[in-house]
Amino acid sequence: QVQLVESGGGLVEPGGSLRLSCAAYGVVSNINVLGWYRQAIGKRRELVAKTIIGGNTIYDDAVKGRFTISRDNAKRAVHLQMNSLKPEDTAVYYCYARTLFENWGQGTQVTVSS
Repeated sequence: QVQLVESGGGLVEPGGSLRLSCAAYGVVSNINVLGWYRQAIGKRRELVAKTIIGGNTIYDDAVKGRFTISRDNAKRAVHLQMNSLKPEDTAVYYCYARTLFENWGQGTQVTVSS
């Protein structure tokens, strides 16, 4: 089992930047995908970016060129650098890790507003 703890959300003006971090605890050796999802009010949870261990990195089209996902080699942390933020990026952001199961963090609020 894997536990995920996010940090780094907050309020930022349009055009600003935020960096989200997620620390993974437990049996991290079983993780084969790390990523970030988000859910805005009244909308479904959607993929932001994910990195497949030993494979590709995938971004949603809405964030390509603005967001960058990274992780440490030990699979104990995954980060999301968010630049050029827009009001439509406002959402709760969830850290995700896939083992034999889907593991989720508690979520961190990101609000982009002037």
